[in-house]
Amino acid sequence: MKGLIGRKLGMTSVFTDDGSSVPCTLIEAGPCYVTAVKTIEDDGYSAVQLGFEERKEKRLAKPQVKNFKKKNLPVLRFLKEIRDFENIAEMKIGDVLKADLFKEGESVKVTAKSKGKGFQGVVKRHGFGGGSVTHGQSDRLRAPGSIGASSYPSRVFKGQRMAGRTGGDQISVRNLKIVKVIPESNLLLIKGAVPGAISGLVEIYKVK
Repeated sequence: MKGLIGRKLGMTSVFTDDGSSVPCTLIEAGPCYVTAVKTIEDDGYSAVQLGFEERKEKRLAKPQVKNFKKKNLPVLRFLKEIRDFENIAEMKIGDVLKADLFKEGESVKVTAKSKGKGFQGVVKRHGFGGGSVTHGQSDRLRAPGSIGASSYPSRVFKGQRMAGRTGGDQISVRNLKIVKVIPESNLLLIKGAVPGAISGLVEIYKVK
């Protein structure tokens, strides 16, 4: 496996050689710093910890800042471990991984937190059809209706689809194709849509 941390910048489109337009998501992938290398011998598992996006020292606790300075690294906002990283034996603290880690035409998995929509009713949250507006039910169009029987079982079953908080969940979309890599700007153009809002954090993985 190999991967990067990045930010979703928005959507655009590119034209292929045959003139067709391909909708793409623009992602700023890296630069990511190797902040730690975990080995089976020392830690019991194999992983690489990546850091992304520099931030001011005053925004972090002093022990965290000291840890970065000890490794001669800039103070970073986000840290993420990726297990079984490709060529982990060649990795060392301070290495910088950029968008050219990926190649055009590769299929990747993108993980991000979906857009939060707050508290929503059953029509928006679950796609309920709602009730009829006839026979005097002018105020029941988007209501859930009955949620269970009265005499038996005299309770509401667990998992009953009802109104509640919507979105803000971690979602992974697999088999997305990299259309273009712009290494000088650390940009990836990925075909289709990826989860999350603009400026949201994303994780891009290439799984063997």
